[in-house]
This record gives sequence, C-alpha cells and structure tokens, in this order.
Amino acid sequence: MTEAMIRKKPGMVSVKEMPVLQDGPPPGGFPPVRYARRIPSKGPSAVAIFLTALGAFSWGMYQVGKGNKIR
Repeated sequence: MTEAMIRKKPGMVSVKEMPVLQDGPPPGGFPPVRYARRIPSKGPSAVAIFLTALGAFSWGMYQVGKGNKIR
C-alpha cells in the first residue's frame, strides 16, 4: 500500500517524484587545501655527513696501512 492510501492524504507515490536536493560548495568556494610537505630541516647537512664519512674512511685506511707495515 502506498502512503496516499494509508493516510488518505495526497502523498508521494514514487521515489521518482521526490524533490532532488544536492549539497553544493559554499558561496565563494572551499578554502585551498595545504598538501605540500613541510619537513623541518633537522640534523647535519649533507656536507657534514660527507666529511664525517670521508674522515672515517681515511682513518680506517690509515689503520690498515699501519697494520700492513707491522706484518
């Protein structure tokens, strides 16, 4: 049974007769979305890391050279 027959008042007979109501953007549009990565610069620079690695490598090669002289 339809709503019109139950309540004895004119009512909606079909879903197709319902008014269409859609959401839309607010007046003026939405605010811009911040999507850029903002990574703070923490820690040593690339030059400092490179110089530390170079120093460690040089020290290691020096130790190898010392060991070779002893043999």
